[in-house]
Amino acid sequence: MRTDTFKGRDLLTLLDWSKEEVAQILNLALDFKRDRAIGRLHDDILRAKTLFMLFYNQSLRTRNSFEAGMTQLGGHAHFLDPDKIYTPALEGKEVAYSTERVSDVARVLSRMGEALAIRCYGDPVEWEYGAANALLHEFARWSDVPILNMEDDKYHPFQALADVLTVKEKFGTFKGIKFVMSWAYSPSAHKPRAVPQSAVIAATLMGCDTVLAHPPEMALDPEVIAACEANAAMNGSGFEISHDFMSAAQGAHVLYPKAWAATPIFKPPVGEDSIEQAQKAFDSYKEWKATAEYMELGDRNAIYMHCLPADRAWEVSNQVIDNTDPQSGWRSVVYDEAENRLHVQKAVMALTM
Repeated sequence: MRTDTFKGRDLLTLLDWSKEEVAQILNLALDFKRDRAIGRLHDDILRAKTLFMLFYNQSLRTRNSFEAGMTQLGGHAHFLDPDKIYTPALEGKEVAYSTERVSDVARVLSRMGEALAIRCYGDPVEWEYGAANALLHEFARWSDVPILNMEDDKYHPFQALADVLTVKEKFGTFKGIKFVMSWAYSPSAHKPRAVPQSAVIAATLMGCDTVLAHPPEMALDPEVIAACEANAAMNGSGFEISHDFMSAAQGAHVLYPKAWAATPIFKPPVGEDSIEQAQKAFDSYKEWKATAEYMELGDRNAIYMHCLPADRAWEVSNQVIDNTDPQSGWRSVVYDEAENRLHVQKAVMALTM
């Protein structure tokens, strides 16, 4: 494996990475996973190196998988709470004695560590679509070390890497695999687009026959759709959009129903800045839920995926999410998927740091 093309790279979105590069990440992640299972250590790869983790939002899987990954590679992860430091802010968004300009924070931390990972979406940027992504790009502009996107308002590349690694493990291939990324109902309309957008980018990039299913009000970013169409054309695979929850699931190998925000929740020009309109749209589609009947529509060995946390009883029934028996036909692989966050993140950190 060539590693010189990875060193020092940012990972803000998989749109910046090639199919071959993603395949190398997945192969290294599998190596790390197998080695950990037999007790083979890799604690010399990032020995004495530091990852700074800046969380504007709460986290379970992301924070702990990055911290565990750095420990297993011999380094250390520093947790930074924006409320407990001078909050990094863009020019024009500053508040005296409360914030510090991103350009200064990035240059300071670059002198002290080997990478900076950031999570920011939703309330910290007042649901202005793209504002968090712009924040990460500003960090990347000033940082001398890799910027790793732990989820912004547009992309969640590490979740997408874990998603396609899970598909690779379960089916051994991407060719001929029908991957359905579907909206599902939640009583909370405050759901970023990052997971579905990154999932369909990754699935089409690796060559899955990808279906994006959603109500009309939950359309995704046109730039993402264009990228998926280009990926499908490159691979000679399929990409289609459906507005029918049940029919989209027919014959699917991967079923990934998850809520994401309706367009009205975002500020203009993307939306109307209306939680009322967004909630009304959500409540019109309560039947979009992963049930046993829904899973039966898929391939006999279909897998249920979700980035977690899932809104149980709304997005998915307990019968579906808790069915992890590999002998049962269709099954849930959400805990394998969650564990795979650890392995893909170790692979990216080892290569870039």
